[in-house]
Amino acid sequence: MPAAAAASGASETTVDGLVVVDKPAGWTSHDVVAKLRSVFGQRRIGHAGTLDPDATGVLLVGLGRVTRLMRYLQDGTKRYRGDVVFGVATDTLDASGRVVRETAMTVTRADVERAVVGSVGEVEQVPPMVSAVKVGGRRLHELARKGETVDREPRTVTVHRFDIAPTSEPLVVRAEVA
Repeated sequence: MPAAAAASGASETTVDGLVVVDKPAGWTSHDVVAKLRSVFGQRRIGHAGTLDPDATGVLLVGLGRVTRLMRYLQDGTKRYRGDVVFGVATDTLDASGRVVRETAMTVTRADVERAVVGSVGEVEQVPPMVSAVKVGGRRLHELARKGETVDREPRTVTVHRFDIAPTSEPLVVRAEVA
């Protein structure tokens, strides 16, 4: 029991469990952990994997003794869904960036289907500067916000599935990645 709790006569109650959070855009994975620490009143909280700040999606958060299991949960296959707009380039390579170029393009669904065939299997991927990947102990998106660019090593990613959702504009792609 912490000294402050012992001195006040209060007992410390901890929760052991798994919380599934639908992380909103604009929050870092650490923001989610900080919020849950205040909600549950405990320090021992950790998350499996990291979502980029602008990404939305499921974030698994362990409380108490369950934090020991988080490293095993993050090793599984992950599914991603993204909206694609052809002919627009941003300075961050995602929707949050400033548009730096627009080009009129005519891309058919068949064109995209042919292109994604080569995206399945092991691929080398250089993380974009806006990602949550750490280089030298610092998150790339933090460096990018300061206008800094660093060299990033390619990482091998295994893409199990990459397809196009049956929608109209914008084009929606889905990927299953390990």
